Amino acid sequence: MMNTIPQNEEKNKKTFIASNIILLGLVSFFTDISTEMVYPILPLYLSTIMGATPTIIGIIEGIAESLASVIKLFSGIVADKYGNKKRIAFFGYSASVLNKVIILLSATWAGVLLARIVDRFGKGIRTAPRDALIAESSDKSQLGKAYGLHKGMDLLGTAVGILLAYIILSQNNSDFKKIFLYSLIPAIIGIIIILFVKDKKEEISKKIVSFKWKTLDKRLKLFLVFIFIFTLGNSSNAFILLRTYNAGFTAQNAILLYFLYNIVASILSYPFGNLSDKIGRKNMLCLGYFLYGVVYLGIGLFSDKALFIILFVIYGFYTALTTGIERALIVDIVPETQKASALGLHAAIVGIGLLPASIIAGILWDTVNQSMPFIFGGILAFITSVGVFIIFSMQKKDTPN
Repeated sequence: MMNTIPQNEEKNKKTFIASNIILLGLVSFFTDISTEMVYPILPLYLSTIMGATPTIIGIIEGIAESLASVIKLFSGIVADKYGNKKRIAFFGYSASVLNKVIILLSATWAGVLLARIVDRFGKGIRTAPRDALIAESSDKSQLGKAYGLHKGMDLLGTAVGILLAYIILSQNNSDFKKIFLYSLIPAIIGIIIILFVKDKKEEISKKIVSFKWKTLDKRLKLFLVFIFIFTLGNSSNAFILLRTYNAGFTAQNAILLYFLYNIVASILSYPFGNLSDKIGRKNMLCLGYFLYGVVYLGIGLFSDKALFIILFVIYGFYTALTTGIERALIVDIVPETQKASALGLHAAIVGIGLLPASIIAGILWDTVNQSMPFIFGGILAFITSVGVFIIFSMQKKDTPN
């Protein structure tokens, strides 16, 4: 009888971990179906229906991401302080529904800008508390696996959304409004599922250390600096889609390329995350940034359709090697009481960098040529790969490399 209670507690803990991570994965799965039914066709919709130029598209994407970036940090700090991660995440996911309604009602690109701001604002609110919930619902030795599983489900939703957009677009002769309307359904399902997610029951400490830049681990600060540098060349995927159109792909085939990228990333995210728990995160991240550089230089310098297919597959490898593993690395480094704040800071830095990144890409496209945004991004990716390798070659023993 003495061992029964501990065994039951351990069983309950594992059930909590498994159910929470899967539920959060399903929330992202359905929300991303909704988002990606709209996102890959939005550049084409803006340019062909509303007459927006690449520069305007860059401004729309950059403003939408950057206005929400400070919210990512703020929501993380609030979640750490008050422990209301589920409620904050629910509110953020609800914006996905409102976003589609605004797009449906918009008559100009300014209305689409408002819709994108609402969507990114919601993502800014939900990202840090959701990622912190995943960390709390995972054993510390399996963070890579947990984030890999979540990212895999997230990207699977992206792939399904893209495929649905392709099918609807093919059958309805570019009936964009019908896609926008159908995309509401999975968004609503996603916010229903999050109601079943559980917050970790724990007493909130009144002695939480104030979250300040100067108190962060030096390696984390340098890592975030290089992430910002990388982001300056990581312009919106809208430009990749525009590049595929100009390389001779139809709108439907460009969407299939985007589907291929996401399905590859979805399949690989979980095994790569699991592998990072075993062999360390540094080398996998550096390889990911390097592959990004290869993809961007390839897209910028060549227009061969067969090569584009290969590059989109490699692009999937990059995403699987970095997105979830970056978050696991940050959680490895920061104190237990500052997970959401640090994850929010990371997301905020990426968001802030996306405004100049998208504007720079649009200007380079319009004033130089359509290859320059990708050459610029590829060079910054190679710099980031080397920088991150150096930073974490001098790490502490208690941090996975």
